[in-house]
This record gives sequence, C-alpha cells and structure tokens, in this order.
Amino acid sequence: INKNREYQMKLTSYINICITAILSCLSCLQAQEPSAHNVLPGRTDAKDVPASEVVLTIAADKPGVEISPTLYGIFFEEINRAGDGGLYAEMIQNRSFEDFTIPLGWSLVKAPNAEASMDLDKSHPLNANNRTCLRLEIKKSDGSRVGVASEGFKGAPYNKASDKPEALLAKSEKIGSETQNGIAVESGKQYNFSLYAQGSKGFDGPLTVALERQDGTVIASEEIKKVSANWEKFKGVLIANATDTNARLVVSAAKPGTVWLDMISLFPKETFKGRSNGLRADLAQMLVTMHPAFVRFPGGCFVEGDKLENAVRWKKTIGDIAERPGHWNLWGYNSTDGLGYHEYLQFCEDIGAEPLFVINCGMSHTEQHTHAAAGPEMDEFVQDALDAIEYANGPVESKWGALRAKAGHPKPFQLKFMEIGNENSSSAYNERYALIYDAIKKHYPKMQMIANSDPKSRPVEIMDEHYYRSPEYFAQHADQYDAYDRKGPKVYIGEYAVTRRPDAGTIKAAVGEAAFMTGMERNGDIVAMSSYAPLFELVGWKHWSPNAIIFDSARAFGIPSYYAQAMFAANRGDVVLPVEFNAPTMPVEVAGKVGVGTWAEGKAEFKEIKVTQGEKTLFESDFTNGLQGLKCERGTATVKDGALVISGTTPNRDARVMLGDSSWKDYTLSLKARKISGKEGFLVLFAGGNNKSWVNLGGFGNTSHTVECDEVEAKRIPGQIETGRWYDVRLECKESGLKCYLDGNLILETRSKLLASLYAVAGRQKATNEIILKVVNMAQQPQSVALKLKGTGKLQPEAKALVMGSDDPLATNSFEQPQSIVPRESVVSGIASDFKHTFPAHSITILRMKEGGK
Repeated sequence: INKNREYQMKLTSYINICITAILSCLSCLQAQEPSAHNVLPGRTDAKDVPASEVVLTIAADKPGVEISPTLYGIFFEEINRAGDGGLYAEMIQNRSFEDFTIPLGWSLVKAPNAEASMDLDKSHPLNANNRTCLRLEIKKSDGSRVGVASEGFKGAPYNKASDKPEALLAKSEKIGSETQNGIAVESGKQYNFSLYAQGSKGFDGPLTVALERQDGTVIASEEIKKVSANWEKFKGVLIANATDTNARLVVSAAKPGTVWLDMISLFPKETFKGRSNGLRADLAQMLVTMHPAFVRFPGGCFVEGDKLENAVRWKKTIGDIAERPGHWNLWGYNSTDGLGYHEYLQFCEDIGAEPLFVINCGMSHTEQHTHAAAGPEMDEFVQDALDAIEYANGPVESKWGALRAKAGHPKPFQLKFMEIGNENSSSAYNERYALIYDAIKKHYPKMQMIANSDPKSRPVEIMDEHYYRSPEYFAQHADQYDAYDRKGPKVYIGEYAVTRRPDAGTIKAAVGEAAFMTGMERNGDIVAMSSYAPLFELVGWKHWSPNAIIFDSARAFGIPSYYAQAMFAANRGDVVLPVEFNAPTMPVEVAGKVGVGTWAEGKAEFKEIKVTQGEKTLFESDFTNGLQGLKCERGTATVKDGALVISGTTPNRDARVMLGDSSWKDYTLSLKARKISGKEGFLVLFAGGNNKSWVNLGGFGNTSHTVECDEVEAKRIPGQIETGRWYDVRLECKESGLKCYLDGNLILETRSKLLASLYAVAGRQKATNEIILKVVNMAQQPQSVALKLKGTGKLQPEAKALVMGSDDPLATNSFEQPQSIVPRESVVSGIASDFKHTFPAHSITILRMKEGGK
C-alpha cells in the first residue's frame, strides 16, 4: 500500500467512512433513536448537519508528535507576472527589448508635424547577453519632442512562436484598457531611473526622461545633457508632483538624429528593506504576513521551461542585470531574471525564512520523456546543483562564494533544502535523480533533498506531493496522512489549492483547504512542509487560477485562502494534542457547468444537446450560428453539418467544450454523441468538469464506462463505444447522485458522498503555555460544540479568538472590497475545562487558551 499512495489515500478514506457509519449505527442503537450523523444505503439525505450538539475533547496532558517547524511555507513561481511586473519592483516591461519581434510594451510619442520611427536593432548590441536595443530615429522635429513611452505592464500572456505582432498588440491594448497596470506613482515619492544610450554621428542629446500622465502632463522630469557615440549608462531620480496609477515613462529628444536605447529601468526608491534591484514593498509585506518558514523558488514548471533551452539556469540570473540574458517563460512572457538567485536568497534572509531551491535536473516540461539532457550533457546540470550550494553557503575564498561576496553578501546564506526537478517522472528522472543526489551527498551530506514521483534509484528523504482539487476532496482526505508509513520519507505538500469553479478563491475553498491542513498539522511528524500555489496574479496576466494574492500596479488583496494560510502559520503549536469529537456528516452537493469532450487526441461529435431542470429548459443547442456561446476550453471545436466536432490535441489530457452556469444543479442533460477517431470514446462533463468530473464512456482504452468525480461514489463497468455510431446519452444530475443512460438503458448510477462537517486539530505552544485549537466548520449553519479540556492546569477565563467565515460559501475579496473575508480578532469569555462555543457557518476558527495566571 505504501508504494501506491493514491490507492492508499482512497482506501483510507473508504475505511474511515465505513468506521464512521458503524460507530454511528452503534450510537443509534444505544440511544434507541435514528442516527443523526450518517445515513446508510437507502437513506434520505438531509440538506445539512443536524442541530444536535457536538462534543470535542482535548487531551492536554497527553502530548503527541512534534509539529514540524517548517510546516507552513510559500511557493514562488514566475507565473501570472508574479515576479516581473509583480514582486520584483521593476516598473518597466521589456526593459531590454528582448521580449518579442516588435518593441512590445513601448510606443512612439511625437507631435503631429514630427517625422520619426522606432525599431528594434541588433546591430548595436549592449553586450553579448543583451543583443537587441531600441533605435529611435528622428527625421524631423521642428523643435517638438519625439520619444518612446512605456506604460508599465499593460498586456496579456502571449505565444512567442505563433502570435502575430498585430494581433498581439491589439490583444495587449484591449487587456491594458481593462486593467490598472500603467505605471503607478504617488505624489512626493522618488523613483530611480537608469538607461543606456548611444547617439549617432552628429547627435549628442540632450535626452529628457519624464513621468507623464496619459495626456502628456509632466509629473516628474530629468535631463540627460549629453550622449556620446558609445554606450553609456545614465541614472537619476524622478520626484512625482502628483499621484497617478496610469502614468507612463517617456524618453525623448527635440532635435533630429538617431539614438539607441537599452535597459531602460524604473524602480521606486522605497523597495522592501530599501534594497537596490529590490522588491515591491506592499507585496513583499503580504508575504511576511504569511509567516512562511521557507520559500520554494523559482518554480514550478518555470524551472523546466517548455524546452530545455528555456529552462531556468541560475548562473544566468546573478550579477549585473544588464548582463542577464533573461529567457522565455512557458507561462506566456519573457522573464528578465532580475529577481534572480541572489535576490531570492536575500529575500529569504530578510524575512527569516529558509530557502528551498529547485534545481533543473536536465528535463524540460514538454520534452522530459524524449529529449532531456542525457549522458555527458548531464554533467553540466549536476555541476549547476553543486555550484548553487557553493554560491549560497561557500566561503568567500571559493569561486562562487566570492561572487556572492562581490554581490554584497560575504556571509553564507545557509541553504539547507534543495529539490531535484519539478513534477518530473519516468525512468529518465530516476536516473537523473541518482546523479544529482550522489554528487550533492558526496560534498554536502547534510543537505536535505526533496524528490518528485518517488524515484527508486536513491533514498528519498522528502517527497513532493501536489493536489489541485475540490473543497470536498480536501476535506475528505484530511485523514490521509494518518496511515502513512512513519518509516518512509517525509512529505512536502509542495502545491495545493482548490481549483474547482465556482469554489476557487472563495471562503468555501479556504475552508476545504483548512480542513486538509488540520490533517497536515495533526501529522506534523510526517508532513514536514507545505505551500499553497500559485502565489501571485497580476490582473490581465492570469494563466492559472486561483492565486493567493491579486494585484495591479497600485493595489493588492488576498483571497480567503491567503488568510487561511496566514492564520495557520501564525498559530502553529510545538506538539499535537489528541482531539476526539463526533463530527456530524452532510451530503456533498454536485453542481456546476456541463460539457462534452474527448480524451487525448481523439475526435468526437455531438448534437441535440439539451439541459432541463424540471419543466424548465436551461439550454438547447442550435449550431446554425457556430458555437452558440459555448466555450472551447481545451482542444479544438468546430461546427459541421449541424453538429459540434471536438478534437483533442494533447496526449493524456481531455478536450472539452463547456456551457451553462456554475450554480446549475438538479438537472437532466441529454445529447447524441458519435466517436470519430481515437483510442477511447467520449466524455460527458458535469460539476464544472474540474478534476475529472465527468462520465467517461469508452474510457481506459475503450474497455469500460465509469463516472469520475470526487463528490460521488461510483463503479466501473465493462463497455465499448463503436466508431461512427450515434449514441443517445442522458445524464440525470441530482443532489442524491447521478444516473447515466446509454441508448435508454441505465448503465451507471452513483450516490453523493457523505462529508464530515467539522474538522479540528489542537496543539500546545510551549513558550506561551497556550493550547491552540483550530476548528473548521464546512456546514451551511453554525455548530454548537461542547469543548472539554482534560489534564490542563488552571485556565485563564478569556481566550484570544481569530475567526474567518461567511454565510455565503462563494464570498470572496476584491479590489473594491479587499477586507470582505478576512480573519477577525475577538476575545472569548468563559473558558474552562468544560465550556461551549459556537462555530460560524463556513468558517475557520482559532482559539488560543492560556494555562496559568490568576
């Protein structure tokens, strides 16, 4: 079982359901009344938990395992403009003009009577790593200024290989007009600019560097008096005389000639900790508020790159920013690598967090099974790992330690954790893991190694596990680490979040994740580390959702999950205290959009799609006008001969078209479907289609039919889908479960799973002599709990409480209401060895009860 954790996880969940049901039955027999906690086969499910009181007992005199001091950390990945345009305080997009085949993020500014052009130029490279510059040619000015302008990080993710310049500009302009991502300046604040310039023969300046409003009104201005015929760096300070969140930076001249520009940079003087090439202060402070014990960096798939040539190579991310080449980021933009290895280590030190560095293991995201580095090529990647440790920890006399000292940090950073690769697998990873593991252990035997996908070639000290699922899934698996082998590797839950819509980013998502976190903390001896993912999202640049912190150029807010992470991290005990309670159960609601699709590179067509709710028709297909508002989320979708044709384009992933509303429930979906090609049949999606919420007809190599969904209990039956044959499919989605009919025959029937409504974990913090109780209520109504503390000393009559919750499970935060769902502090009176407390609906509550005193 321990060799197959997915199986173990499911088996443990099923066993616990059975045990809970049996205990509930015994309790009913003793009380001679119907069970209020579980409903067995043939049940009539209640909509929510019963009103009966819950008893929760804490054995304060029986301390259990120690809770890992590194349990709660953060995971930073360059995705959604998390770094460039985000945490990294640079305010100029495409500062080195290497991003695209056009000057992306820049525009020409000139008077109507002036004649000028702006182009990329590779004939005047600033250095070997920065080959492209911007050429501004002024043919006629008549004394009017002509310049180039940056409006900050307006834009959207793009495909460097396939996007056309005109289409990309139009897309960026549209997104830019909808977001507040211009350069945000505040009256009285200082902004440091720098640039490289070189003039043509006969042109020696001057140049004006200015912060302006969109209408050209100057907010701050400095003059570069003279430009030479050679590259020269200029820098200065701009002091804003007004506040504007949509400003631009303009570099201009007023007489004819040609000037070449490169590395045009703008930073607020007030960076986090006042560091040059530093971090945006408000975003960095939000990370401090999360109390992270460690920071995992730099990713994520970002580490691998779409191709190995675009993988992160840390040696290219240190030193002078003008010498850093940057590289293409598979998340849809170029990375400057200005937030590089040194800046990352410095940030960890600044906030008192352990650095956890992820090293590329010679495998890319898309080529890891075919064209990854192998043989002698791996020597370079192995050496990269060793040199990264030397840069962080080596003496100043060493090669890489000397470079660290030159960068201003002679003292070692004390790197203790290194992860080999990201989400890598297969025999290729097994081989590479061994190579890097052996090399590091030979030179740095105390380095703690983190592995992906359970390699067998060498010992595994810490295993990185990732989960992106529904709130119900996380709650159902709060006990999954209870049965883990304590002799096996420790666990790092490196990425996890509720990704199911509409729950993602809501209080319901945060509560589901918190339920899972109670299990992590209860098993703090085996779960050594964890980190929510992803961390940041710049509005307009979203490539993944949800994200803990949403921001634009001037504002930021945290979603409820952000605050849940901060609550747990700031209130971690030293040891676990045993907790027992009789949690009522409730049925899991199945609701959300519906859809149709196919698996991998298969092809299928669909028609006569109809969704009804009782006598009401919610949707009825009519493909005379194309997709009719349906959304193709993956693969390709076209309309041909009155039918919807869906083609898969990616191995091991579905293609899909979705429709409807996230609140849909208690509906019937009917359609006709025909397989055209492929190894499997077709898919009918429900509950938003997230995390494989679908009926899989002709799945698993066209051998069986089944329902795959976290929220329902289902079985798999033998079955095939013939190519070229039309099938009638009907799916009845009810609160109690689902029924699937194929050609009028009922082939699959499921029922909704039962879910515990309450989750809890307790611990003791030795320094403060406090008992810390965390309680998560997933129910739609408050729950009264009788709290019994056994084996305590005298308890102080008042306790500190921290509560976050909402009656609306879909409540969240926004720029307009950033504090709508946040933890609220209060004082709870009447604390004793036996007292009652009511936990609000959809809530996370932390009680800190202190022993001793009066």
